[in-house]
Amino acid sequence: MGRRRKEKPILENIKIEKLAAEGKAIAKVDDKVLFVTNVIPGDVVDVQVTKKRKSYMEGYPITYHEYSSLRIDAFCEHFGVCGGCKWQNLPYEEQLKFKQQEVVDNLERIGKVELPEIAPILASEKTKFYRNKLEYTFSSKRYLTVAEIASGENMDKTPAVGFHAPKLFDKVVDINKCHLQPEPSNAVRLAIKEYAFANDLPFFNIRNHEGFLRTLIIRTASTGENMVIVTFYHEDVEKREGLLNHLSELFPDLTSLMYVINEKPNDSITDQEVVLFKGHDHIFEQMEDLRFKIGPKSFYQTNSEQAYNLYCKTRDFAALTGDEVVYDLYTGTGTIANFVAKQAKKVIGIEYVPEAIADAKVNSEINGITNTKFFAGDMKNVLTREFIELHGAPDIIIVDPPRAGMHADVIETILHAAPKRIVYVSCNSATQARDLALMDEAYKITKVQAVDMFPHTHHVENIVLLEKR
Repeated sequence: MGRRRKEKPILENIKIEKLAAEGKAIAKVDDKVLFVTNVIPGDVVDVQVTKKRKSYMEGYPITYHEYSSLRIDAFCEHFGVCGGCKWQNLPYEEQLKFKQQEVVDNLERIGKVELPEIAPILASEKTKFYRNKLEYTFSSKRYLTVAEIASGENMDKTPAVGFHAPKLFDKVVDINKCHLQPEPSNAVRLAIKEYAFANDLPFFNIRNHEGFLRTLIIRTASTGENMVIVTFYHEDVEKREGLLNHLSELFPDLTSLMYVINEKPNDSITDQEVVLFKGHDHIFEQMEDLRFKIGPKSFYQTNSEQAYNLYCKTRDFAALTGDEVVYDLYTGTGTIANFVAKQAKKVIGIEYVPEAIADAKVNSEINGITNTKFFAGDMKNVLTREFIELHGAPDIIIVDPPRAGMHADVIETILHAAPKRIVYVSCNSATQARDLALMDEAYKITKVQAVDMFPHTHHVENIVLLEKR
């Protein structure tokens, strides 16, 4: 007979002490750390434990005995269900305090590096409608909340278009109004839904792989230009053209209307052909006097205004005089490389994704920038001692790696190149701290600047200036 699974306990009257990583909060129970979702410091709750380990437990609140004095009302009707914007119930000033503290804690505890006086976190001027890109999913099954299921009523399982419910690949939360992206984002999504219902266009069934409407990507630029990309599971010319013509008539100001036929099991369109239906196959972003061409697959920081502040700080830290050779590692579409090029002698950008490098070259070209060179390939394979000998030793290195941080081989090559300054931009201060520790013998940290790109979430960017010892 198999082992019976142990009942997970309910812990009563637990006072939440502080915020933790990934949008969770922390309490202590019998010297064990308890991670709890959907609570903030000061809440007193009963917690249903979902995971129990030797040193920690995880759970969610089932009863609130006392609400925190910090708590405010969330502004979104989908708060707590869709899984995004987890800190809407926490004042923005408190969110910023935690993000700043998280950066300091990671640098001190993980990096064990000596820190200078740290500048206050750079807040986002916009805390709503700040994103320039969202991806919505069509699903034949609407996610039902715990309360809806518990009510026992016969719930309407109509199709949904919105975001995946947390940890559920096949259920989508139907979104009425999202506060993340400016219009026409909500209007376009609701117009497609209304047209689909009126014309019997089936939404995709993620489990059975059947249906017609699959995903919707909307990009809105600071220039006022907009791009809409509708993904269909299979081709049906009459239905597809009917919908796209309807959108075109309803939103005549769309800069770019495109579509994809994606018959693969997964939703990614990076390996799919994106077909232009109306308008241009790109939109433009503007930053100072630079224009950046954004295609359907281009990467661009999703908070345009705060990205500008991030890049300004990065440029300030680099302290360029016009005579420096700059290496921009993990350059993406070359935004930082092109942004600093006018103040540099030469900028070398390296990035893993060939399409991104193609975009980077185009962005140099359209801005009349002639002192950049871009290379595609795995960083640890491209950035070698031979590469540096060929292209010149860098005076300044700017790095903006993915969440996993830098490979040890890359750090070794950077140390060998021995630039005067390194500007390390990171979306994960924990892996940043680990990398800084590896460079600590040769470089000291002279400036630290956290930047909040994503209000109401736990994410925070951090810029560190390293100078040769």
